[in-house]
This record gives sequence, C-alpha cells and structure tokens, in this order.
Amino acid sequence: MQGQMHTLAVVPNLQKDIGLRVTQDALAVLADAPVTLRLPLSCRRMLSDLCQGNVNFTSDDELYKNADCAIVLGGDGSVIKAASKCARRGIPLLGINLGRIGYLAEVEQNELYLLSRLCRGEYRIERRMMLSVTVMRKGREIHKMQPALNEAVISNGAISHMVDLSLACDGNYVSNFHADGVIVATPTGSTAYSMSAGGPVIDPALDCLCVTPVCAHSLSARPMLLSSQSTLTLENICCREDNTYLTVDGDENFKLLLGDVVSVCRAEVETKMIRFHANSFYSVLNRKMGI
Repeated sequence: MQGQMHTLAVVPNLQKDIGLRVTQDALAVLADAPVTLRLPLSCRRMLSDLCQGNVNFTSDDELYKNADCAIVLGGDGSVIKAASKCARRGIPLLGINLGRIGYLAEVEQNELYLLSRLCRGEYRIERRMMLSVTVMRKGREIHKMQPALNEAVISNGAISHMVDLSLACDGNYVSNFHADGVIVATPTGSTAYSMSAGGPVIDPALDCLCVTPVCAHSLSARPMLLSSQSTLTLENICCREDNTYLTVDGDENFKLLLGDVVSVCRAEVETKMIRFHANSFYSVLNRKMGI
C-alpha cells in the first residue's frame, strides 16, 4: 500500500485522443473520488461539461505544481516527455497507453477502472534511473539538458554523415568512434533506440550506463556497459563537418562545436512510475515488443 492521492495532474494527448474521448472516460472513473483533477487550459473548450466539481483547468506551468501524481495519456513519447517534469518535482507518473506499443504505460484503454486504486493507495512505485547531461566548452559548462529517462544521442543531425567522437570514463580514455552516432542509454532506454542499433536489453533493476555506437565504421566498435557511478565524456573531434547535435530523449537538441565535450552521468532525480500489475519486466517485454 502507498499513500492516497489527493491532487492528480491529468495530461491529455490532443493528437492521439480524438475528441478526448479516452480522457473523458478516465475522468469519469475518478468523478466521485475524493480527489482534485487538474487539466491544462488547452483542453477546457473540449471538456467544457467537466468545468464543475473536482475538475480544475490551469496553465501548463501550474499543472504539475503540488500534484501527487501525473496521469499521462499517449504513447511512450508522451510518458518520456512528462518524466522529466515529474522527476524534477519528485512526483510519480502513470501512463495510459494510446500509442502503438506503449511499453512504458501501465494502463490500457480497457483498464481505466484501475485508476480508482490511486485513491485507495493500491499501487506500487517503480523507480527508474535518469541521466544528467551537460555540455562543456573550453572547460566551462555552457548548457545543461533536461534529465533523460531514455538516452542521450550524439549524431550528425538530418544529414547522413558520420561523426567522430572520443569516449572517456572517469577521465580514462576508452575509445574513439567513427560512426553515424553514439547513444548513451539508461536501462529503461536500452529497449528504445539503443536496442534498434544493436545494443543489449537491460533489466531496469540494474544500475548501469549503456554506450551503443550507431553503424560504426569499425569491426571493434561494440556496445559497452559501464557503472552508473561513473561519469562518461564524449568529445566532438570531427573536423570535417559542422553539423553535430546532442539530442536528449528525442526532444531537446543542442548543436555541438569542434572540441565540445558532452558529460553524462546518473542524475540526482529519478522517474517514479506507478504500477498496478505484478507483471515482470520480461513478461511486459515479450507481450509488448515480441522479444
């Protein structure tokens, strides 16, 4: 048993939830519950019939403030995008799957009745490590990316040219990569882009960092697992091109110059995911990804 929820931030998906029908069904389950439901102002016109009772509409800046949890409707991308906001505020999130796979979501559309368990504390919290990613230029930190649940990727943007990167772990040289890109993933992110690039599937209960080169022009370049207590640095040593980018969780981009160093380590914050089911990591992996 966990603590009971009192204020729930509901994050709809205007693209995937046509007419917000699934959102309305979710709100109906919680209509008589002793909770306050907080939704973004952008949904007020479509949910005008719900402007009374325990439903409040607020700005995006206030949506997560003092909430006990966030209910996120959408696919894995929606969950990942909300994860950073929730982690910074220390609140857990619950994903309702509207996507194709919904690997990170806990609730399917035919399981909305499970939402009532939030009010009774009948759930558990699963903790997932995140990445802290910063960019150094001439020895000085110039940019800090949002905490990443899945991965940090360095690649050549939209142009199909290779990048040159030098990897070090805790200041010790590891390898140079001449590749389409390099991925540094969490165990959660190991089943995303890293897996597609040939990286290993990692149980999220493990504490480690996974470095996966993307289409490396070398027979010796292989994925590597390193301690989550380490700090990895990737220096941009590509002299030919000026189109190298750092991307975090497929959402935030930063252009890298020659000599820039990307530092990656375990973040101080973590993603807390609400779970109702007793499914193991492996059963979810087989059911949703056919592994």
